[in-house]
Amino acid sequence: MADEAEIYDGVRAQFPLSFGKQAKSQTNLELVHNATRRTTTTTTATDGKLEASPFPSLSSSSKSWLNSLKNPKPNHEHKSSSKIIGPTRPAGFSPRNDNEEEDQDDKGGSSSSGNHKLQIPPLDEEDGAMIGPPRPAVEAKTEEDEDGEMIGPPRPPLEEEDGLMIGPPPPPSGSMGSDSEDDMEEEEEEDEQNKYRIPLSNEIVLKGHTKVVSALAVDHSGSRVLSGSYDYTVRMYDFQGMNARLQSFRQLEPSEGHQVRSLSWSPTADRFLCVTGSAQAKIYDRDGLTLGEFVRGDMYIRDLKNTKGHISGLTCGEWHPKTKETILTSSEDGSLRLWDVNDFKSQKQVIKPKLARPGRVPVTTCAWDREGKSIAGGVGDGSIQIWNLKPGWGSRPDIYVANAHSDDITGVKFSSDGRILLSRSFDGSLKVWDLRQMKEPLKVFDDLPNNYAQTNIAFSPDEQLFITGTSVEKDGTTGGMLCFFDRGKLELVSRVGISPTYSVVQCGWHPRLNQIFATVGDKREGGTHILYDPTLSERGALVCVARAPRKKSVDDFQAEPVIHNPHALPLFRDQPSRKRQREKVLKDPLKSHKPEQPISGPGFGGKIGSTKGSLLTQYLLKQGGLIKETWMEEDPREAILKHADAAAKDPKFIAPAYADTQPETLFAEPDAEEEDK
Repeated sequence: MADEAEIYDGVRAQFPLSFGKQAKSQTNLELVHNATRRTTTTTTATDGKLEASPFPSLSSSSKSWLNSLKNPKPNHEHKSSSKIIGPTRPAGFSPRNDNEEEDQDDKGGSSSSGNHKLQIPPLDEEDGAMIGPPRPAVEAKTEEDEDGEMIGPPRPPLEEEDGLMIGPPPPPSGSMGSDSEDDMEEEEEEDEQNKYRIPLSNEIVLKGHTKVVSALAVDHSGSRVLSGSYDYTVRMYDFQGMNARLQSFRQLEPSEGHQVRSLSWSPTADRFLCVTGSAQAKIYDRDGLTLGEFVRGDMYIRDLKNTKGHISGLTCGEWHPKTKETILTSSEDGSLRLWDVNDFKSQKQVIKPKLARPGRVPVTTCAWDREGKSIAGGVGDGSIQIWNLKPGWGSRPDIYVANAHSDDITGVKFSSDGRILLSRSFDGSLKVWDLRQMKEPLKVFDDLPNNYAQTNIAFSPDEQLFITGTSVEKDGTTGGMLCFFDRGKLELVSRVGISPTYSVVQCGWHPRLNQIFATVGDKREGGTHILYDPTLSERGALVCVARAPRKKSVDDFQAEPVIHNPHALPLFRDQPSRKRQREKVLKDPLKSHKPEQPISGPGFGGKIGSTKGSLLTQYLLKQGGLIKETWMEEDPREAILKHADAAAKDPKFIAPAYADTQPETLFAEPDAEEEDK
């Protein structure tokens, strides 16, 4: 037995540990990312003019991979029976061997023609024939050898020692092929875009909203994404838990009937702020559970500083970049407010912007600087106002720029060094401001359509670029695009088409993931586009795209329960409805007439009904038998006529006054015929 065990172990050692096990099929990552590769064109800016390039912005490795598929390198070792046209280099031919053969020919004189110093070696092809002069030997591979096939005549070698030139003369400089010029332009474009490391080669879309996505927030680690829409909902996405279906794991409706306008994560990413069209902002934890709602102010108080909260719809909100207890909100009531997350009953500070005339002008947007020491607000009158947080500061702005834009401001953004402020407006412009000199903007970029009040600006991770989105115009030919601007040169670098029919509203460039987020949509649908490059980006979209959905198993089968309803049998079925018949009867005045109540008690003759006493005391005495009212039970006519004989014999009141003047009363005697009738 021991010998058999040793033999088995020796044989088993020759096989891998996975021998006999069913291997799981793994999808190649290259195929996965090829499925998400962008096919839209990218527009680049050269010398101030925009030109369309045939390829999107690709990384160097992705570009070389595409070129290898487009122009594969010829295999020289493969033998072919076809003829080779033009100068080719046979296999096994090297400059070193050529020189050795030339020396042997000169010394031994084995060549039939002694005038030629260069011996042409035979071809390796069996049936091949070479036409034209041979390709001269060079010491190093040329650029054509590295890229694949050579286009055009070969490059002539340098002059030999004896001064003779072998081969045709060099071609003129302007005779290069058009393909090589295109390749050079593509390389220059690639170098220009790779300088900024823009991830644009691949794209995925997070869907689920039924209207335009107006709010976006990505946490600092890059694992969770929040998107808010005009369909009144907030969707939460988790890259670590998502698969290739890209479905959200939770959906919230912060305020019924109010659009979601802004989302912001806390510095520790354990909570997030949700700002809607209502006057009350909400705080949620990381998993979407409601932690609190800020109080609403009294709308009948004229002075906004005396109200405990906003009295009109909110427009924007942002969490403090350093302090996790402070947030900032702006509203249509014309004020900005600082709140303490631990106290939802009242605010910490009320900021009223400076106005040219008394009234309430809405504050359309707000933002913190990187250190949380300054606040910028865009006011509805087109002005930009900045407040510095210092002891004893009030509502008076430290920097006031009147008429900064000709329309409402939709977004403001500070640079991390605190030198530059960017502003975006409904007037279709983006302006760059120097915070040290705010009288005039450094640069104004026009022709950027903007139709949404939440269109923002974002910086790249190194802040060499800043980006913004454009809206779709009614009669325009271009769709929603992302525009990239160089901060140092203050010029447009490129325009990337995101959607041909949807407008781009919110955008962001995450520093850790190196991925670009852009929200799009219209009145029918909305989504979040994520642009990435497998060679430049990390985690985020790369994680969920490569994770295939779980396949259905036999254990997932659930039999639907059979519900037996006994009242569904004809025996227990209800009678046919007579609703229409009843409605018809109600409309008939005769059938719907309520019959009169029968008269109880006295009422014969001239009496109709009786009250039986309207007082409670009379009712109780009568029920107890203490009061006997006989007149209630008599006929009033009979009660009067029983005194007729006494009144006729002894008149006391009315008859004596007319005794002398009143004639004798004569009644018509009935005829016999009338009595018979």
